[in-house]
Amino acid sequence: MTNKKEQKKRKVSFPHMGTISYAWSAALRIIGCEPYVEPYTSKKALSLGTKHAPEAICLPYKLILGNFIEAIEGGTDYVAMISSPGCCRLGEYGKCIANALTDLGYEAKYIEMQLYDGIQGMYNFLREVSGKNNPALFARAIMIAILKVFILDKLESKLSYYRAREIKPGTAEKHYAKALKIIDENDTLLGLRKAQKQIDEEMKKVEINKDREVLHVDITGEIYVVNDEFSNQNIEKELGRMGVQVRRSLTVSSFLKDAIIPKVFRKGETHLQRADRLAKPYLMRDIGGDALECVSDVAYANERGIDGIIHISPFTCMPEIMSQNIFPAMRENCEIPILPLIMDEQTGRAGYITRIEAFVDLMRRRKRKRKLQEKSTKVEENKETETVK
Repeated sequence: MTNKKEQKKRKVSFPHMGTISYAWSAALRIIGCEPYVEPYTSKKALSLGTKHAPEAICLPYKLILGNFIEAIEGGTDYVAMISSPGCCRLGEYGKCIANALTDLGYEAKYIEMQLYDGIQGMYNFLREVSGKNNPALFARAIMIAILKVFILDKLESKLSYYRAREIKPGTAEKHYAKALKIIDENDTLLGLRKAQKQIDEEMKKVEINKDREVLHVDITGEIYVVNDEFSNQNIEKELGRMGVQVRRSLTVSSFLKDAIIPKVFRKGETHLQRADRLAKPYLMRDIGGDALECVSDVAYANERGIDGIIHISPFTCMPEIMSQNIFPAMRENCEIPILPLIMDEQTGRAGYITRIEAFVDLMRRRKRKRKLQEKSTKVEENKETETVK
């Protein structure tokens, strides 16, 4: 006879980063675990992480540690982390976090998944965390989680479009929250197909001004701070308020295409493939973190005629410090304005917003000036054509 302890579902927690919790939660529910989603990253989590982290470690580490402490104190059985090879300190996060939690006397089990082990890595992770070995069940969990990531990233793009054009501030956020709930409630392929239509219908309810002068900005940098609204101080919302439509160059779905999804199922050029192609004139090889991608993102944004690019990085992140030092050398070929922002627990909001507002003003003046020049050139060309006739 199975006792109550064996019947109890294992509670599994994971660090917050944007909307990734919706995908993780779906996978864990499917395999019979209980996702423990602690409150979204806050000043409390930052304070806990900063208190028990090395002083010079980067912001993502402090926030993740804070997430785990909150989760364990909330009753989770497992804390799950991702790990990575290469030059980035992310590869050492796991050991450091596990040691910190042990030193603090916490008994929750620590488990991690290697980023570049692909589908096999995800399978091994689910098997370990669930204590089961069911290939069909795990395949379904992985498929639903990946599909949710792509749907969530598309929803973020829609939010950015509507937020930059909404007539009544906050309307897009309201319908976005409803769309997130729709995604969270569907853990089947059929349900997610229907959910995509419902999401589109929900976001179309936002009343917009199609004639508004909208700027287009790409955001690049270290993937955690680019996608986590707490660590980047909700920069996309602030830019949307100023009439700026944002495109994240680094997303979880773009990462999945490079690291998880087999080549045979990929469509088009992946982010890493584009990085290898566009970064070579300035950076010959990967130096860790997201530096190679960031350098290529500047060239790609310039190639597409984007109004500006914002580079966000955590304080002390060496790969991003290196990429920022390469940006000046790119100005010979790339005319696009670049705003570098370095984030840590000491970053003040007032000065941060002032810098963003100044950058938006610069882009807007630059865009208007370019339009006047184009108009003037067109008038001159028309005059020359009439003279020839």
